[in-house]
Amino acid sequence: MRRILSTYRYVSQPLTTELTEDIAQAGIEGIEIFCASSHFDYRSAQSVREVGSALEEYGLELHSLHSPTERDSASGHQSGVSISISDPERIRRLDAVDEVKRALEVAERIPFRFLVQHMGSGRQAADPRKLDAAFNSLEHLVVFAKQRGVTIALENKPDELGSPASLQQFVKDTHLNHLRFCFDTGHAHVESGVGPGFELMRERVVTTHIHDNRGEKDEHLLPYEGSIDWDAVLGAFASAAQPLPLVLELKERAPGAPAFDEICAAFDKLEKHLDEESAGATRAR
Repeated sequence: MRRILSTYRYVSQPLTTELTEDIAQAGIEGIEIFCASSHFDYRSAQSVREVGSALEEYGLELHSLHSPTERDSASGHQSGVSISISDPERIRRLDAVDEVKRALEVAERIPFRFLVQHMGSGRQAADPRKLDAAFNSLEHLVVFAKQRGVTIALENKPDELGSPASLQQFVKDTHLNHLRFCFDTGHAHVESGVGPGFELMRERVVTTHIHDNRGEKDEHLLPYEGSIDWDAVLGAFASAAQPLPLVLELKERAPGAPAFDEICAAFDKLEKHLDEESAGATRAR
């Protein structure tokens, strides 16, 4: 199992060389960088060079970027203007597409495989106007990403527009067959359940967001701290056609928490249970 950590855990602080070193020294192999300007200024060539140099120095792979969700958010907060590729207002939609393209251009300096993308912002209904806007955006962005060696992975969200069923139907209707999915365990648990959600998305899942909650709100807890049935989840993952990267996407609970020892303990537990489930799946074949 490859250990990959989302920097969403540290989104309230800059992604410095020192933080990169700490992540590597914890035995983590790769990261997903969350594109928030106060955390990682993906528009700045200097910032991208510095992060790229730090990743190379400490032997960390950039597995993926999380597409920006807000513009000009204040330092330490996510309180900026929402970015939505499904905005029916053309000017705002084109502005969102431009912002996503700036994030994709990072691949020209630091190669990465996946851009995790939300269909919309906040909790939204599957309005036909929003779906049309998303199609217009993604039709262009898929090509722009492919030219840079990146695959766009739509992330399931706990709303109608981003639900597993909606994402699956969207790809079927639009024939945007290069799109793939990022399966988010916490979001699925809040919505229709992890098992049913994964089954709907299974064929296109290429990466994941792993976190827990108690089934009521999106808490981004460590695995096994909420009410998700991780044995069932890892059993489903073990039966996937290709091994899935497990990307821990945690939220800072308090200053310094969860700490690296807690994060590593969660990885250890996931790896042990995944190995057990994989062995069981192999025997079943």
